[in-house]
Amino acid sequence: MLDKAKQLYQLQKKAKEVQKTLKNTEIEARSADSMVSAVFSGDQKIKSIDIDQSLLAPEKKKELEEKLIRVISEGLSRSQAVAAEKAKSLMGDMGMNIPGL
Repeated sequence: MLDKAKQLYQLQKKAKEVQKTLKNTEIEARSADSMVSAVFSGDQKIKSIDIDQSLLAPEKKKELEEKLIRVISEGLSRSQAVAAEKAKSLMGDMGMNIPGL
């Protein structure tokens, strides 16, 4: 019984380390022309967005919106992939094989 409690404690500790690593991991996504970029954390939070000044003109509104959607979607997708990889590693350490991870 004590071994199980010790294993559970170690897994909880490792899970917290993974969460901290994800929080401190930065993933950048850019538009093809580099006029819009965004940085995400590994836990899928937007940390920053940078928009080229030329896209701030009223007549460029639609172009800016399209670039933002693509960049944010790409950044979220990349950050989810990083999180899934970390989860897969943690599950492997626990001796679990979950299909799809």
